[in-house]
Amino acid sequence: MHGKENFTTVVSMGGSRDQVNKRHKSRFSSKSSRHLHRTSIKDKSLIAKSEGNNAKGARAARVQRSKMIRDQKRAALIKEKRELSGSRNPPRVIVLFGLSASVDLDSLAEDLLSLLSKEASAVVSGTVASSEYRTRITVLKAPHGDLLSCIEMAKVADLMAFVASTNSVCEGSDSYFVDSFGNQCLSVFRSLGLPSTVVFIRDLPTELKQRNEVKKICTSSLASEFPEECKFYPADTKDELHKFLWLFKEQRLKVPHWRTQRPYLMAQKVDVVSDDGNSGKCTLLLTGYIRVHNLSVNQLVHVSGAGDFRLNKIEIIRDPFPLNSRKKQDLMDSDEVHGTEVTSSLVPDPLKLEPLLVENIPDPLAGEQTWPTEAEMAEADRDKKQKTKKRTLPRGTSEYQAAWIVDDTDEEVSDGDNEDDDGMVLDEEENEFHGQDGNKYLDFDGDEASLKFGDSDEEFDADSVMMEGDDLTKEKIKDELKEIKEAHAADEEFPDEVDTPLDVLARKRFAKYRGLKSFRTSSWDPKESLPQDYARIFAFDNFKRTQKHVLAKALEMEQENTDGYVPVGSYARLHIRDVPCGVASKLCVIAKSVPITTCGLLQHESKVSLLHFSVKKHETYDAPIKSKEELIFHVGFRQFIGRPVFSSEFINTDKNKMERFLHPGCFSVASIYAPISFPPLPLIVLKKVEEDGAPVVAAVGSLKSIDPDRIILKRVILTGYPQRVSKRKASVRHMFYNPEDVRWFKPVELYTKCGLRGRIKEPVGTHGAMKCLFNGVLEQRDTVCINLFKRAYPKWPNHFFPLTDI
Repeated sequence: MHGKENFTTVVSMGGSRDQVNKRHKSRFSSKSSRHLHRTSIKDKSLIAKSEGNNAKGARAARVQRSKMIRDQKRAALIKEKRELSGSRNPPRVIVLFGLSASVDLDSLAEDLLSLLSKEASAVVSGTVASSEYRTRITVLKAPHGDLLSCIEMAKVADLMAFVASTNSVCEGSDSYFVDSFGNQCLSVFRSLGLPSTVVFIRDLPTELKQRNEVKKICTSSLASEFPEECKFYPADTKDELHKFLWLFKEQRLKVPHWRTQRPYLMAQKVDVVSDDGNSGKCTLLLTGYIRVHNLSVNQLVHVSGAGDFRLNKIEIIRDPFPLNSRKKQDLMDSDEVHGTEVTSSLVPDPLKLEPLLVENIPDPLAGEQTWPTEAEMAEADRDKKQKTKKRTLPRGTSEYQAAWIVDDTDEEVSDGDNEDDDGMVLDEEENEFHGQDGNKYLDFDGDEASLKFGDSDEEFDADSVMMEGDDLTKEKIKDELKEIKEAHAADEEFPDEVDTPLDVLARKRFAKYRGLKSFRTSSWDPKESLPQDYARIFAFDNFKRTQKHVLAKALEMEQENTDGYVPVGSYARLHIRDVPCGVASKLCVIAKSVPITTCGLLQHESKVSLLHFSVKKHETYDAPIKSKEELIFHVGFRQFIGRPVFSSEFINTDKNKMERFLHPGCFSVASIYAPISFPPLPLIVLKKVEEDGAPVVAAVGSLKSIDPDRIILKRVILTGYPQRVSKRKASVRHMFYNPEDVRWFKPVELYTKCGLRGRIKEPVGTHGAMKCLFNGVLEQRDTVCINLFKRAYPKWPNHFFPLTDI
């Protein structure tokens, strides 16, 4: 204490300044706080005020922004509710689907319609406008057992109402309330994308306690089959249905995303008008409400199952189901006098009309070689003069002596070159197999593996003539081959194994195939040796960019240009031109039980290209599905006939292996020639079991991409069996039956089922046996294989649409 006082006294004697001690430096202090003492008091006050003002301003901006977003959401919700109760939106479609055959849908539909409309005469084709509930509803009954009708109704449903009966007991199914057909349809509906769903429970007991118990059992049994937001309603009395309708009119419905990209119309009336000037063609009239988007009279439309067509005109008709009772009375009076009243009509503009292009018309002379010009011929002559002919001459021969030597050696060399050129060439830049007899070792680059083989022939001295003394006939060869196949039945893990024919040369039978050193890294030109069908299809430089541009352009045209567009919710009649009379008559018959759907097409969607779908075999289908079989593809609202080729997809390569069959339990890629459709779109694949029978569900999936350059390779495996084995060298037979075939396939790499790799050295004898070298000791029970590949393509269908006559 005394020392401190002395220190203070000394400092005060040095001047008039007061002592200012340095603040303690805290461990977590910031740099600004450490230098705070350097700032004047005036500046401190200014800084504090500005910081406070900034904080208050930022907070106010955040509050204002959140309030603005909240108001926008509230306004959008109020607008949506007004539209739901107004006449601008088309009637909501409720599809009643019975989960079992014992469910009575007729009585349920009658109860719903009677609640919505007091007058039975006001119900037309299941559509009714209710002024009490302030809504318009179309009720459809899905016929149990008719798969096609159920699929078409599910595509247009705004609400799927599944009806379960407590009296139905389905023992053969996973649930007591769902039968086998119900389970099949549920899986198909999930693949299409379920809209908003509810479950009606019928035939509940009258006693309250027992009623609650049965309802609880039914709910718990069916809850796993439907989405979490699905609600269960008892539906035995009109009071219970009244509660459902009161909630339904305010419900926000969800539909699959693929249904929100294109306008569509569910036809409530189908008529046909014949064209006098065009024989075999007629005009199809479809009447219904325009949904989701505005429909342009200039765009193309697709009639489900019939094909793509142009519109002749669109007539906007006065709404037959208005919510306003005064308008309804005026409409009834006008219909009695004038019939159906057309308020306006739209005719396509020739300058804006979308062209109906399906196939590209190829030019047969486009790939022909033209006659060379004089400059090209002169250049060829100069190149010919510059080329020097290779000759094999003795060492020390002068030019004068060489002029007198006959070119026998040249002929021998050229013959040898031609013989080498006749062999199969690997799909690589350099071929390391030709002329390897003088090499000490041989390296293989496939899949980062290097194999070194000895070139000693001492072990083959006894085997060189092993086939010469054998007198083998075709019968003996077949019998021996059959025995070997039976012995190797346990190793049938390679589904691509093919037997080499005995009466046809292998180099002719597999002339279109080639060998690959590595399936992953070897190159394959996607434009090489394309079939004639590729000249008929269209391709995109950048498919994703084109899709983005097309969707943005369609939205912009709909928002800016109102001329030529029919607004959403309008009751319109489409005049579809140039429809074949046979197709139109079939549509009139189908329309009695199935709703006919017409959707507008986006740009380019009528053109044919190569579509790739990700598909999975349906669990209810047991029969094999072979590649290039004729199948029916339901892609969104559209239907195609396709003959697909199946393939597995690999991530680390641009090549994909073809599959001869669609295997159950795993996803494959199905590629078909079909009109372009922009994803995302669901897929249901149907197959006809009998000629006149109804098709059944074979597979489900979705549209993956559109790419004609996708490489699909078909693989065949030729197998041979060791005759005599000597360490790493063996004599293999039954892979080929001709020594010329052995020389032809000499460049291709060998491998065994036990994991060894090797190469062909030379043929032995005259029956196709061969010497082979391997990178390890070969076992007698092993099998020697060769992989050959060729590019595979789908088949062009006879007709693209199911209802089109061949």
